[in-house]
Amino acid sequence: MSRYLLFSAFLLNAFVLKAQSSFKGLENLFTTPGNYIVYHTEFPPVIDGNINELAWQRVPWTNEFVDIEGADKPKPPLSTKIKILWDDSCLYIAAQLTEPQVWATLKNRDDIVFHDNDFEFFIDPYNTAHNYFEVEVNPLNTIFDLFLNKPYRDGGAPLSNWDVKGLRSAIKIQGTLNDPSDKDEGWTVEMAIPFKSIRLGNGALPHEGTTWRANFSRVEWDTQVVDGKYVKLTGSAGKLLPEHNWVWSAQGLINMHYPERWGYLQFSRAEPGSVNFEMPYSEFQKQYLWLIYYREQEWYRLHKVYNKNLTDLGLDQTVIVSQKTNKLRLEATEHQFMAFIKDEDGKVAWSISQDGLVKQVADRPGE
Repeated sequence: MSRYLLFSAFLLNAFVLKAQSSFKGLENLFTTPGNYIVYHTEFPPVIDGNINELAWQRVPWTNEFVDIEGADKPKPPLSTKIKILWDDSCLYIAAQLTEPQVWATLKNRDDIVFHDNDFEFFIDPYNTAHNYFEVEVNPLNTIFDLFLNKPYRDGGAPLSNWDVKGLRSAIKIQGTLNDPSDKDEGWTVEMAIPFKSIRLGNGALPHEGTTWRANFSRVEWDTQVVDGKYVKLTGSAGKLLPEHNWVWSAQGLINMHYPERWGYLQFSRAEPGSVNFEMPYSEFQKQYLWLIYYREQEWYRLHKVYNKNLTDLGLDQTVIVSQKTNKLRLEATEHQFMAFIKDEDGKVAWSISQDGLVKQVADRPGE
């Protein structure tokens, strides 16, 4: 090997080691999210809670749900998995939840459904970590849906009077609802979500290769039967035991409202099973923007101002992303910041702000 190649290999290894140290302490927020190819269907499923019809048989299940914090936590004792389809008007979701005792109490639209056992999904069609949608459903088919302009951590205000217009949903219970005297198999969920109801303005509909961010969650409470009714368990202090949170793609912490941690849905019109997911290069770039965001938030909590220097945040101006040289830039005042990343070939940069908005920005001439 030539001296040049040896030196290049040395530099690359040094960059890799530096990158690893930059992420130290935040590894739980940078595990690889899940992914699923959403195949197009010419024959959409009938929304009746039956998830065994032909349309669903043609596409695979996701992996079974895991603990929200990730692989270091115990595997959930009950199975949860989903399938997803699309046509030119709707996104279709099927979920299967194993449950030996199916119960529910909440019956009114926009009741806080996660106070029962429930199934939930979160969708960010624009992959900006802002302007996303949440829908929850319990075994009574009670819907709680809301729109968030940005996550709660960034001052987001949930719009709970927003409804998914045209939403169709159905539940089938494999057993009996609210009957502790027998053992159930579980319950299934089927939904059709019109694309026009989960886009802003004239936002584009999915097409071949479109990638959305999404996650799916199950809330499960520990209960006991008292006088023929299900009662949530409490601890020694009399407070309710915390609910279990099981998800398709691990968040790395007990909080669903980290959209950057959600999985990837890639839309395709190809034959089911014929497409393999490939992480977009830009998603690897954005990891460095999120690293800056987390480090800046840590700095602000300690010092009440944002930092103006990448070095103080444990980062270099130059980073290697998928074997390409990228440049980071940070612009900050005491109470605001913008961070940018651009690779050596690009005329387009990505940015993130202090409230976690990620977007593509035109490169500045001369930079």
